Amino acid sequence: MQDVLTLIGRTKPIFDIDIAVHDPELRDIVSGSRFLVIGGAGTIGQAVAREIFKRNPRVLHVVDISENNMVELVRDIRSTLGYGEGDFSTFAIDCGTPEFSALMRGTGGYDYVLNLSALKHVRSEKDPFTLMRLIQVNILNTIDTLASARASGTSKYFCVSTDKAANPVNMMGASKRIMEMFLMRASLDLPVSTARFANVAFSDGSLLHGFNQRFAKRQPISAPRDVRRYFVTPQESGELCLMSCLLGENRDVFFPKLSEHLHLITFAEIAEAYLRQLGFEPVQCTTEDEARSRAAELIPQRRWPCYFFDSDTTGEKDFEEFFTSAETLDMARFDGIGVIKNAPDFEAALLDHFAVEIGRLRASGVWTKADIVALFHTMLPDFGHKETGKYLDGRM
Repeated sequence: MQDVLTLIGRTKPIFDIDIAVHDPELRDIVSGSRFLVIGGAGTIGQAVAREIFKRNPRVLHVVDISENNMVELVRDIRSTLGYGEGDFSTFAIDCGTPEFSALMRGTGGYDYVLNLSALKHVRSEKDPFTLMRLIQVNILNTIDTLASARASGTSKYFCVSTDKAANPVNMMGASKRIMEMFLMRASLDLPVSTARFANVAFSDGSLLHGFNQRFAKRQPISAPRDVRRYFVTPQESGELCLMSCLLGENRDVFFPKLSEHLHLITFAEIAEAYLRQLGFEPVQCTTEDEARSRAAELIPQRRWPCYFFDSDTTGEKDFEEFFTSAETLDMARFDGIGVIKNAPDFEAALLDHFAVEIGRLRASGVWTKADIVALFHTMLPDFGHKETGKYLDGRM
């Protein structure tokens, strides 16, 4: 297995001190509690489920629409952690369906509901249909599962956000910022918390995960050379979410502190380190065509064709940030975790307007991306949407 920390330019985990200090408290809470993880078959969801399982919960139920990934979650847990004393069950259902509502009614409720379900790709805004699905998953499903959790007596609701929600420039990040606004209203009736963090290294569908796919298929590797990002490991993503859920106060947003252990690195740098770790020398090509055509020639020589390019696609942020200058921070509570402290500040009329307008567009059966972008600008007047007319689907 690849040494993920080395590939992302780090020598140690960033939350190890916080986990060591707080693990007795985490274990005490988990061992006496019932958990529901929504979207638990994705990379972050699986990491969260493992963090909960290894602390012996009374109940751990996992919901996801990916039947195959759910099977892998079970196999992975059984192959590493074995069996616990509590009820560990998975359900291949969509959280926005009658089946999910029946599950919430029929299982006696949960102490903690963690929603890891999300459309996370910036490319999801390329067409109005996928974009509406992004809104359904990232915002509307959050509203619905919050209501179900509240009705069933849940003590705490956690929903994952993203660093791209801080001063968003793409529709994915903006959808998560709007989701956070709805969380603030819900917090008056049910304690909530969330987490913003960086790219999760080798998460399903990510560019780094694509490196594995390209290597397995003996295909060239392509990556932007000018995009610098922060990365956390899958385990770190699970730890941060669990810490926020169990230790966060109402309306807290947890994020990784920047330090010498968490710094920006380009995708091209990771690609070169990745190939060298596998025993191949990267060979830079000047075009996609050259990279494709030279694969059969170079790979038997333990040389790998790469195409590195300057990014020009819609929604790419020049730099990453976890918070804005207008947010109140607590940087003292944890060693590797910062906390955004939120008051229940929201405009109810604005949230209602968004729900009505999205409902109207969906009911009409016809909408454009411009309709949705305009609505997002109403919700977020400073939304710096970066539209270039080019999308990642136009890249190798």
